[in-house]
Amino acid sequence: MLKSEIDKATSFEKRFENIGTVVYENSVIGSKSVAKEIADLIREKQSQNQLCILGLATGSSPKSLYAELVRLHKEEGLSFKNVVSFNLDEYYPMEPDSINSYVRFMHELLFDQVDILPENVHVPDGTLSKEAIGDYCSNYESKIEALGGIDLQVLGIGGNGHIGFNESGSLQNSKTRLVALDHITRVAASKDFSGLDNTPRTAITLGVKKIMEAKRVILLAWGEGKSNIIKDSVEGPVTNQIPATFLQEHNNTTFVLDKSAASKLTRINTPWLVENVVWTDTLIRKAVLGLAQHLKKPILMLTDADYIENGMSDLLADLGPAYDINIGIFNKLQNTITGWPGGKPNADDSKRPERAEPAQKRVLIFSPHPDDDIISMGGTFKRLHEQGHEVHIGYQTSGNIAVADDEALRFANFVCDYNVKFGIAGSEADDIYKKSVQFIQNKKNSETDIPEVRNIKGLIRKGEAQATCHFVGLPDNQIHFMELPFYETGTIEKKPLGEEDIQKTMDLIEKIKPHQIYAAGDLADPHGTHKVCLDAVFEAVKRLKEKEYMKDCWVWLYRGAWQEWGIDEIEMAVPMGPDQVLEKRKAIFKHQSQKDGVVFQGSDSREFWQRAEDRNRETAAIYHQLGLAHYAAMEAFVRWIY
Repeated sequence: MLKSEIDKATSFEKRFENIGTVVYENSVIGSKSVAKEIADLIREKQSQNQLCILGLATGSSPKSLYAELVRLHKEEGLSFKNVVSFNLDEYYPMEPDSINSYVRFMHELLFDQVDILPENVHVPDGTLSKEAIGDYCSNYESKIEALGGIDLQVLGIGGNGHIGFNESGSLQNSKTRLVALDHITRVAASKDFSGLDNTPRTAITLGVKKIMEAKRVILLAWGEGKSNIIKDSVEGPVTNQIPATFLQEHNNTTFVLDKSAASKLTRINTPWLVENVVWTDTLIRKAVLGLAQHLKKPILMLTDADYIENGMSDLLADLGPAYDINIGIFNKLQNTITGWPGGKPNADDSKRPERAEPAQKRVLIFSPHPDDDIISMGGTFKRLHEQGHEVHIGYQTSGNIAVADDEALRFANFVCDYNVKFGIAGSEADDIYKKSVQFIQNKKNSETDIPEVRNIKGLIRKGEAQATCHFVGLPDNQIHFMELPFYETGTIEKKPLGEEDIQKTMDLIEKIKPHQIYAAGDLADPHGTHKVCLDAVFEAVKRLKEKEYMKDCWVWLYRGAWQEWGIDEIEMAVPMGPDQVLEKRKAIFKHQSQKDGVVFQGSDSREFWQRAEDRNRETAAIYHQLGLAHYAAMEAFVRWIY
């Protein structure tokens, strides 16, 4: 099935891409296609009375694949009794019952839900002594060889291009071994370990050689966060600095991607360089703004020669000369800028991003975590309130797992001291504090926080969110803590979006009947909290769209702390002056538990306020470089049409 999709690719596409790639609308559809290929292989081997040897991966990429394989087993009778599995890797040291163990991951997501034989399951052992690892790794490879090699190897890809835990610098003939993890890999994994200090420094990984010997390799990649490394792996030269590029030399490899992960591939990002295109308004804007940025020229300075020398001569022939195209794009970009995000009253709104009427709007800002609103659109949030709109905030999750243990104990201790100081009777607070101290002092990696600790952490973040809203000027009745159930597991791993999550979202929209909805449109991780929260908003809006009040409701999407909309995507840009930038910084500082040592730092060492300021400053600088007015900072939005 995947082979036939690759065969459809044009010779022009293949000129740029050195690995077969198949792009699906989303990770669910892509995973179902891969699951079908795996199921067909298992059944083919069963018909021949043979074992099916699968190489399996962990991480977020194969989750939806394993969910579909489980469904095929339970609903369509797919048996795994002839399957022998070998997992790629495991952190070292690592107990098998730890929350972060790949043994536990595989059993929870796949092995315990299908009929694979226990003796046919192989995951590298993270409990070995270091002295025993060498022989263990040799035996691991010998078991694979004795079975005739891996029939189908499933891979994910790291942000630095690692496959398995074969980091940058790994050789193509590398064997199964203990490796030191790259800093980038550890930072990316730190969210699972409650911070970098707790993240393992080493792991056991299947070597590149055994991966390359697999008869079939399928690499899965989902989300914008993987788009740059996918482009480098598929279109760049083979190099040990990006181990995934070794797969260019494998004769039966397919990269299975969603649209976001594939977005930087030449045929998708700049299709006019690959084939003749129909020049839509969207494509013209993308091409012209991309050309101006590439040449570091203002839009109005682009020449006919610039178009011709950069593969855009057909656009020039259809719609030229360059000046006519330039002025059209310049005007459209200029019209995205507004200091009135809720619409300017009594003004001509024909070329403004928002409607003038009603002059005072009801606005609902959805914030996945308690600080996303102020980090991502704090300037706009404050301006909406100051311009007389009725602004409501819906905090979708408690964000409790992002609070450090010592911060929770500090606040619990404060409550105890507060009670003593003011003569408040009762020992309940002391009991909770003692119980929390005892738990945290003896806490193991395999344990989730007890309810008392989770509640303390949740209250810390709730108080910080309230302080931020009060700083902006919102009253308490316009601050809504939703506590969507999918999030409240106490672990990094969340439940899927459920009906109760959607209903809670619908209830808040029904209560407020907004003219504007703002939601976090961060798609970098399709399995992340932001994406689940966005899906809840999308589904709620779709179900409510026939309501009379929804016919006058516009939905705007902002981005999280990690990245901004592309300049060609932006439909509303709200400028900020230097004083407004400082005001936003002060509001972000209300989230003290997220300063100076963030639990989930991600791959960026800057604090959230620094990321926000740098990103907003960069957006303003791009507008200025393209020939528009120079502002201190800008927050950007894209409208979602439902």
